[in-house]
Amino acid sequence: MTKLHDLYFQCGQSPWIDDLRRSYVETEELDQLITNGVRGLTSNPTIMAKSIESGTDYDPQFQSLIKAGKTINETYWEMVLFDARGALEKLLAVYEESHGKDGFVSVEVEPSLAHDTQGTIEAARWLSKTIDAPNLLVKIPATKEGLPAIEEMIAEGISINATLIFSLDRYSAVMDAYINGLERYAASGQDLSKINSVASFFVSRVDTETDKRLEEIIQHTSSDVLGERAKTLLGKTAVAQAIIAYALFKDKFGSERFLALKAQSANLQRPLWASTSTKNPNYPDLLYVNELIGPDTVNTMPRATVDAFLDHGLPARTIDATMANGHSAVEEAQDTLDALSEVGVSLFDVTEQLEKEGVSSFAKSFDELITQLNGKAASL
Repeated sequence: MTKLHDLYFQCGQSPWIDDLRRSYVETEELDQLITNGVRGLTSNPTIMAKSIESGTDYDPQFQSLIKAGKTINETYWEMVLFDARGALEKLLAVYEESHGKDGFVSVEVEPSLAHDTQGTIEAARWLSKTIDAPNLLVKIPATKEGLPAIEEMIAEGISINATLIFSLDRYSAVMDAYINGLERYAASGQDLSKINSVASFFVSRVDTETDKRLEEIIQHTSSDVLGERAKTLLGKTAVAQAIIAYALFKDKFGSERFLALKAQSANLQRPLWASTSTKNPNYPDLLYVNELIGPDTVNTMPRATVDAFLDHGLPARTIDATMANGHSAVEEAQDTLDALSEVGVSLFDVTEQLEKEGVSSFAKSFDELITQLNGKAASL
């Protein structure tokens, strides 16, 4: 038993890994991670780009596909699908042992579709049909245009990872889209137990952007009181917002509306904490893991964070704990968000910017990879 096992069996949180590479499929590297307690896998266009660009692991398949006359776009998807299928097969035992609660692999639709509802729907259908695995989660960005696609896919019985969630309002809308989709699927007389979903709530990037704005206030304010207040908020926003998100999750999925679906074997849409590596070296390396542990949640961690938790993680329920001062974690979190507004930082502006940057970053990574693959193909 490892600390990852303790995280799941004692605390009810599923540790997943935010990484997919060819060596996971062709060696026993992923098998060992599963043995150590990893229960699922996510990836994104940036991770896939780095994986394909680094080293020569993908070269034999790439060369074979190019010689067979495949386009660069077709070649990219063939490589992604090969990795995904291999990971899905290795995690199938976890899926079966957990009765369909874990063992998932997420594959994202092309990032250029983030603001294209119909294009996203068609891409999600294609991924689901092409891969055809019970433990696949099709990843759809939770943009305004992505919300109808998420609902439609759930209504069609396709399991979804709603990703790139930065704000509480958007998270609430994602939960509504899931429940709307379940109700539509139930109305057609289908088995709700076959549908799974997670809502990927991004964490560390919130502190990165909020801290930048707090530092501006600290450096330029003429008020010592305001400056000191801003200092106390550094590194606090991301965890506080996630704690509030968990409270929203419990309220939404404890409602009579969802309980009626649960009686028909509907699954929870678990909050998944994403972007949980610490970006600021002054903060604890497991800040976004140790502080966000609670039942019915997922934390998807980069490889280095997984290794760190195995070494010195603290598997204990924290996300809704009572503080030493008698306040609940939710009360403390709300105080933090209120104070942020009082010093002049708009969390709405922060999260709006982060969504734009997230969508742009994934699209840029994909475009740069396609350009690189075109160059490699030309050299062949």
